[in-house]
Amino acid sequence: MISLKVKEEYYQVLLEKKTEYEGVFYVGVKTTGVFCRPACPARKPKFENCKFFETAEQAMLASFRPCKRCKPLSHPDSVSEVVKMLVEAVEGNPEKRWKDKDFNELSIDSSTARRQFKKRFGMTFVEYARARRMGLAMKEIRSGSQVIDAQIATGYESGSGFRDAFSRIMGTPPASSRVHTVLHAAWIDTKLGPMIGVSDDKALYLLEFVDRRGLEREVERLREKTKAAIIPGTTEPLQLIEEELTAYFNGDLSEFKTPLFIQGSPFQKGVWDQLRKIPLGETRSYTEVAKKINHPSAVRAVARANGCNQLAIIIPCHRVIRANGDLAGYAGGLTRKKWLIEHERKMADRMSLPGK
Repeated sequence: MISLKVKEEYYQVLLEKKTEYEGVFYVGVKTTGVFCRPACPARKPKFENCKFFETAEQAMLASFRPCKRCKPLSHPDSVSEVVKMLVEAVEGNPEKRWKDKDFNELSIDSSTARRQFKKRFGMTFVEYARARRMGLAMKEIRSGSQVIDAQIATGYESGSGFRDAFSRIMGTPPASSRVHTVLHAAWIDTKLGPMIGVSDDKALYLLEFVDRRGLEREVERLREKTKAAIIPGTTEPLQLIEEELTAYFNGDLSEFKTPLFIQGSPFQKGVWDQLRKIPLGETRSYTEVAKKINHPSAVRAVARANGCNQLAIIIPCHRVIRANGDLAGYAGGLTRKKWLIEHERKMADRMSLPGK
């Protein structure tokens, strides 16, 4: 049963369309018979016309039907068929330079592609495809190919045009790029909202909710530390973590196997290693973590290290709470932290049953 206080909190969230509450609750509108997600763009009902549910299943069992605007049965910001088709087309032929006729052949309006890509990735489709070609050029140059060969392979007739485009996307001229790394970034849809994953061909470097505070600065720091270009694309680690996150949110996975590339000081790595030892369904205080790493007075430093974690959920910083039991310090939002803790407790309880 949801208390009146929580209902009032949820109603304020509904008015403000807060994305961090995605997957935490759903609202049924008595006057229309539909149920929505918290960030639905539709006109907001009066409080007395709202009925709140913890799951979409509960809303449907109460005879509410899913809203056609926010589509509460799909992941928040789930990828459209147009975007999915175009991403697959780019991956099938990443060297291709797209023209209007190419969109016509796929029965896609170029302005629609531009608008939907801008909403999804923060860049137009042409910018996405160009960034993908530049990633191939970087790979060619790093493997020993001449700049001119990379230029031709990516479809640039002009050397100056290629150098300008390369420098704009990669942050460095092509002739200076033999020692640089290429990292790929992809959006991953989850029940609690979309996340961004960044990896190379071998390991995952970053996993965060896309509305995390300071995410752009975090990605920029990663690019500077690794001397890497970060471009759209997919890799085996990104595909694996997407599969594992789906299983995790469905309650079927308690331990992640995706290979990780962890950057940090020895102290930070010690804290993160200790976080991964906290059992599923349990929490620890910052004080307890500090004692475990033999730095009992470094409670604040433990909290800072917790906040510097770049691999959300995998390194479970959400399992660390205050000594008095209060939640605190989760960049993805305290609502998500609470949901993750409760989700893992239910998962642990179910996995402890006989026969599991």
